[in-house]
Amino acid sequence: MSDPVKTPGSTRALPNLIFASRWLQLPLYIGLIAAQAIYVYHFWVELVHLIEAAFGNQNALAALVKSIGYKDSFEVTALNETIIMLVVLALIDVVMISNLLIMVIVGGYETFVSRMHLEDHPDQPEWLSHVNASVLKVKLATAIIGISSIHLLKTFINAANYDQKVLMWQTIIHVVFLLSAMAIAATDRIMHPVADKADH
Repeated sequence: MSDPVKTPGSTRALPNLIFASRWLQLPLYIGLIAAQAIYVYHFWVELVHLIEAAFGNQNALAALVKSIGYKDSFEVTALNETIIMLVVLALIDVVMISNLLIMVIVGGYETFVSRMHLEDHPDQPEWLSHVNASVLKVKLATAIIGISSIHLLKTFINAANYDQKVLMWQTIIHVVFLLSAMAIAATDRIMHPVADKADH
């Protein structure tokens, strides 16, 4: 059996450079980590305002009402169920977007930059063991649908403050997200039928 032909070093320089260019994505993931920190800060600001408003702080209540875009025919002087629900949904929205960021940061780095070697780590995410570009796309599409659902629910709860066209378009956009996710999942299943059978 003949030895494989070795590529001269000068010829390998360009492929090595192209492959090493994947590290240019590292600042992007670091930027997403910074965005995650900002979301954590925003979450705690809203949570503190909610706690303070529950104890009668009018400035905190005014900040909450402004942040959620809540309006009433009477001046809001105390927390009500609608305001609490809208604030809690906003907090859930932040958590879901944060989860989406984690998926993009961890899954994207593992898939496109470098292995993390977390096989023996007790906190390794279950989905990371079989992550690839296709799986990541399906999970991201699912996460986006969840975020869109929260936004749509917030809009419906506060529907009196929105125009009918806004309600209609948000519903249409959510349905488009849903159909897009179904199309991505179906395409992935068609392209990887062997893997699906192996799982079963």
